[in-house]
Amino acid sequence: MTDQPLLDEIKALIKASGPMPVWRYMELCLMHPRHGYYVSRDPLGREGDFTTAPEVSQMFGELLGLWTASVWKQMGSPQFLRLIELGPGRGTMMADALRALRVLPPLYQALHIHMVEVNPVLRERQGATLSAVRNISWHDSIDDVPEGPSIILANEYFDVLPIHQMVRHENGWHERVIEIDGNGKLQFGVAPEPTPRFDVLLPPLVRAAPIGAVFEWRPDGEIMKLATRVRDQDGAALIIDYGHLRSDAGDTFQAIARHTFADPLKAPGQADVTAHVDFQALAGAAEAVGARVHGPVTQGDFLRRIGIDTRAAALMQKATPEVATDISIALKRLTETGRSGMGSMFKVLGISEPRLTGLAGLSDLEPAGDD
Repeated sequence: MTDQPLLDEIKALIKASGPMPVWRYMELCLMHPRHGYYVSRDPLGREGDFTTAPEVSQMFGELLGLWTASVWKQMGSPQFLRLIELGPGRGTMMADALRALRVLPPLYQALHIHMVEVNPVLRERQGATLSAVRNISWHDSIDDVPEGPSIILANEYFDVLPIHQMVRHENGWHERVIEIDGNGKLQFGVAPEPTPRFDVLLPPLVRAAPIGAVFEWRPDGEIMKLATRVRDQDGAALIIDYGHLRSDAGDTFQAIARHTFADPLKAPGQADVTAHVDFQALAGAAEAVGARVHGPVTQGDFLRRIGIDTRAAALMQKATPEVATDISIALKRLTETGRSGMGSMFKVLGISEPRLTGLAGLSDLEPAGDD
């Protein structure tokens, strides 16, 4: 046995039941009840494995708070609103959003906050960050959040939902699996038989992919839950994640540890295992249940449309030169392209009940300015 209990358990499962699909391996890495990455640690920040947009700058959460206010007004300013965050990290984004919303007392008084979080370590951090917030509760799943008009925020939530990987061979598409090589190490393989009629469901772009191409897909269950909720109970959801605008072939399964890429098969449960989000697939699933889709647009465009440049200028005006430099760096990180920028890699998708015909920052008719 090694000092990696999850690796040992995965190998034992493979030896007992045969090669394991990528989706099951990813699920165990992240959500194993004892050794899963997301059930046992705080992965965020400089001392963790990665940094999310709310940790880069307060501006991110503040602007999402103002976006929430805009949607609330479009909903007719209901006297009761559930503000739900999926995968809320340390509670930083919610704290920043609520600080911005305090300037609008009728909305602030209407809010009931719901944090969907399974990690007990992060729940504790969120509780400390939001200790002064009234009407707040925690849930393991959005299924547990009571009904009612809702605005749902999901920043870097969908990228950790398990993916299926399919590999194209001459005789069809085969499920990609994890198996054990001759040296006792984990390696990728494929199921011996193709998945029947899998190509019938594929977008034309993927159907034309070459032999050896990898196609990733996630079940539609989670996005359909959000879409059905806002369709039936009034409200909107905002999804922000890294990924691609249209469905295409490509292997994006990856691991991040200590802010650098790692081998996803080497230390299961000890690194963040993710894959890019297919925004075309999300939008299609939401539309299929009758919700209205807005976007997607790049994160850089979205943040600029809802006023991040104006907010940065206001903060810098009151700041010391050193802090002003930090704000400028954070602004570039959130909005610009390139290796260190999140502006084009991250996309933003809105989903709402059909009556809401446009959402701030996501309307095609909206100028990409600082309005």
